[in-house]
Amino acid sequence: MQYLLLIYGKESDWTKLSAAEMAKMDQEYGAFTQSIAKSGHLRGGNQLDTISKATTVRMRDGKRLVTDGPFAETKEQLGGYYLVEAKDLDEAIGIAVRIPSVRSGSVEVRPIVPHEMPS
Repeated sequence: MQYLLLIYGKESDWTKLSAAEMAKMDQEYGAFTQSIAKSGHLRGGNQLDTISKATTVRMRDGKRLVTDGPFAETKEQLGGYYLVEAKDLDEAIGIAVRIPSVRSGSVEVRPIVPHEMPS
């Protein structure tokens, strides 16, 4: 079964890191990513750009509304994700707790509902 691990944190905390702290975090993420790739759990993942580059789209009464920024003001922002294969929720949680920024933010674990993709 596939799970999406959504990584949340305070974007402002990331920008306050020193170059050495940022390099250490990058190294930790690299090691984590390699480990789940090697174990066969990794299906995909990416870091997201800053919320200042986000765009929210809505349709209301047949009209397209486009707003700069995220949908809602929150204390934590979505910063990235991993798509993983796990046998069950417990295994997915076991992977999520190893994500480096879980120590300062949170990781939401969401099962993927499979659908056939049109060809």
